[in-house]
Amino acid sequence: MTSLLRTVGDDADTGDPDRLTIGVEEEFLLLDPETGINLPVAEEVTDALPVAVRDRSRLEVRRSMIEMFTGLGTDLTELRHELLGLRRAAAAAAAATGASLVAVGATPIGEPDLTTPSEPRYRAMTERYGPVARDPAVCGLQVHIGVADRDLAVRVCNHLQVWLPVVRAMTANSPFWEGADTGHASWRSVQLQRWPALGPTPYFESAGEYDETVTGLITAGVLLDASMVYWYARLSPTYPAVEVRIGDVCPTVDDTVLTVALVRAAVASAVTEIRAGLPASMPRECVTTAAHWHAARHGLSRNLIDLRLGKARPAWDMVNEFFATISPALLHNGDLELVVDRLAHLRAEGTGADRQRQAYERSGDLRQVLVELAELTVRD
Repeated sequence: MTSLLRTVGDDADTGDPDRLTIGVEEEFLLLDPETGINLPVAEEVTDALPVAVRDRSRLEVRRSMIEMFTGLGTDLTELRHELLGLRRAAAAAAAATGASLVAVGATPIGEPDLTTPSEPRYRAMTERYGPVARDPAVCGLQVHIGVADRDLAVRVCNHLQVWLPVVRAMTANSPFWEGADTGHASWRSVQLQRWPALGPTPYFESAGEYDETVTGLITAGVLLDASMVYWYARLSPTYPAVEVRIGDVCPTVDDTVLTVALVRAAVASAVTEIRAGLPASMPRECVTTAAHWHAARHGLSRNLIDLRLGKARPAWDMVNEFFATISPALLHNGDLELVVDRLAHLRAEGTGADRQRQAYERSGDLRQVLVELAELTVRD
């Protein structure tokens, strides 16, 4: 994490959205190109990466996964270039080991090998959490946004809560599991529910209260350490930054860039609201949990629950309202035109889950869907 985040400087306190730095982590599956099953070759893929890229990779708890992460920046064009370079380098390394690199949120066919990498941390996770830590691999997108200080980061997390189900729905990219359609747009979201300290971010008044709660969970033995806080938006354990960790890994680089632009603008908008003295909405926890389940179930195909009103509304009405709320920040960042264009593509093409189902309808073969996903993963 230290390679990804840093203090953004004294001038970050101006509230200027241009000062909000961005960093991205993407997780990918390594699949057999013939059968579509997960291949436990992560260590071999990492070794095959060019030296200049290897430091941007990380092993995960499943040996059929690899994570790639960017450096810090503020420009989305540069971010896109870096993401595409990392994806292509990882895909080439995977191909050298006989695997395909695929940006998909959950294991689509099967995971025969449930061994973990040799790192002591992953062995400790398996010992602590048992079968939960041996679930088939799931792959997510994490967006890191730097802010002025950790107290501000906590308050930003409070303000973000009402919009995170919309982000979940937009990034849904895991409809298949064990060779069948689950009926969910994001099966990854459902599968992860068994982990402790995963769910909507609790409301906190300060970073001190946040840290005290996390320390209590560690002391109780629920968590190994602070990095195992899996709330949908959390503080970096070390740096003044907000980590939004709700999305499935996106099928294309352009989908990822859209998500980053939206999340950064949402954080910037939250900062503006906080400095204007506007309170965060505080929906009931059970309604927030239901809103996320509903978003994972249907993506953008039906309704979403509006957490400000406590009622269901058409999904694209919610997307449009989210866009309208954060559009001043998008305009200030210079990201408005990009987001308008990418939202039009999303509306026309559907989410990653929609696109997977469309590909399955065309071929009737899940393996062919995964071939198409592998191509999308590195598409310019």
